[in-house]
Amino acid sequence: MAKKITIDPVTRIEGHLRIDCEVDNGKVTNAWSSGQMWRGIEVILKGRDPRDAWAYTQRICGVCTTVHAIASVRAVEDALDLEIPVNAQLIRNLIIAGHGIHDHIVHFYQLCALDWVDIVSATKADARSASALGQKLSGWRRNGYQEIKAVQDRLKKFISSGQLGIFASGYWGHPAMKLSPEVNLLAATHYLQALEYQRKINQVVAILGSKTPHVQTLAVGGVTNAINPDSPSTLTIEKLFNVKTLIDEVGDFIKQAMLTDVAAIGANYADWTTYGAGVLNYLSVPDMPMDSKGTEYQLAGGYIPNGDISQFAPIASQTDPVLYDNIKESIKHAWYDGDWDRSPYDGETEPNYTGYDYEDKYSWVKSPTFRGEPAQVGPLPHVVAMYLAGHAGTKEYVDSTLATVSSLAGTTVGIEALHSTIGRIAARVIRCAVLYDTMSVSWQALIDNIGKGEMDTFNAPVFPSGEQRGVGFHEAPRGMLSHWIVIENGKIKNYQAVVPSTWNAGPRNGQDALGPYEASLVGNPIADAELPLEVLRTVHSFDPCLACAIHLVDNKRTPIGKVKVL
Repeated sequence: MAKKITIDPVTRIEGHLRIDCEVDNGKVTNAWSSGQMWRGIEVILKGRDPRDAWAYTQRICGVCTTVHAIASVRAVEDALDLEIPVNAQLIRNLIIAGHGIHDHIVHFYQLCALDWVDIVSATKADARSASALGQKLSGWRRNGYQEIKAVQDRLKKFISSGQLGIFASGYWGHPAMKLSPEVNLLAATHYLQALEYQRKINQVVAILGSKTPHVQTLAVGGVTNAINPDSPSTLTIEKLFNVKTLIDEVGDFIKQAMLTDVAAIGANYADWTTYGAGVLNYLSVPDMPMDSKGTEYQLAGGYIPNGDISQFAPIASQTDPVLYDNIKESIKHAWYDGDWDRSPYDGETEPNYTGYDYEDKYSWVKSPTFRGEPAQVGPLPHVVAMYLAGHAGTKEYVDSTLATVSSLAGTTVGIEALHSTIGRIAARVIRCAVLYDTMSVSWQALIDNIGKGEMDTFNAPVFPSGEQRGVGFHEAPRGMLSHWIVIENGKIKNYQAVVPSTWNAGPRNGQDALGPYEASLVGNPIADAELPLEVLRTVHSFDPCLACAIHLVDNKRTPIGKVKVL
């Protein structure tokens, strides 16, 4: 007999997400994804100066700050057909790639890994064997016995004191946990090391963005980073070489620890390559522009219908009409007035809460569609698109990761395994390595430009009378982000943000098709309905950011149900 379970709130994410599932015979048979807050930033922006929008939109979220800033300035620049200096593009690339790497490291280790890694089991490991395993997998210099043993002793101290701290309330000993004590210990060691390296890459964002979160150096028309090799108060060569040192230190960790960790975990959870695929329409945009017009990109994007790689359609640029003309949002199952499917240019944000109804409206999140269908966005669609587009770094990382997984699992694992919960996690780690490469390329290009005497970082915008429309795209850590703006006589007339977690966390659309979270959960196994770890594994694989998708709480604090979540 089918049983309905509710996880509210889903934790280890940003924002408030509720997931409801029907479970029958140990499997999820239906699911509902509900954003439990309303996002009113679009209302706040009406009537304001378009040049200020990026500062407001960063406040959509305390994690996804830089991504909203870049999408916002790009939207205004698109509306004005404004070019920006190449130096500004390169500095922006360094900021957003640094932010992306930080986000991916935090997601893999601090937000996602504990769904797969049993911290208590790690205390039972042979530390020398764990060290030997780490050294077999890679040449990472911090896989030595002394450091791994110190981590194990630290974990034992936590447990013996009864104070697990950051590891409290986990699903330790759950029957779905499969890693050996040694793999658990190795992963726990890298978990703690990751805290250091996410801090280092965030230093890069702070140096170039003045602060983080909420960078201060973006502007419509470029960046406010003045370049003068002779002035210590500007962006100097010395500062840029400090940036490069930090980038490379983090790159070593990504390539020698993070990539091998995801391969080792994936090999031990091979069955999870058959769960969590969900919506197979993959959408991503090109990013990391290298020219002033935004026509040359380091990273490719494209659309893949229904997972059919033979039908891959590259998207050439962020100004490709295929994007402008085919993106709509539905509110049929969201708490807004009416029932419409519209372009974001014509979208409205008029809240109308009518109660939670599985058959009607049940979320504050709208439902985006591409060509009339739901689409999954995120590192998985982006990595597959880059792989099919022939991006050399992506092909190298995908092939080497799959080769490691195949060796450890004792069977050949192909790229089709990425269409899954565990594949989605692997794609995020692979994209992290790709972003490191793009940072190195952008850094060198910036140094070369300065060497040629090019110092410009800003072109002043001019706002004509009448109406202008523009959209700014960015391939953010969680997937394709777009900000849509309508300007009238120099003021914001309408503004809509279509964020990655809107695409993925959205409820059923105008045609009642399940959203990506919902579809990905159908078919998932559930060993214990009271401890639904498997549901969290698939939901966490998307790295939900519901703060980006919505913003309101239930002030009545109506109790719904409780489950143990971390």
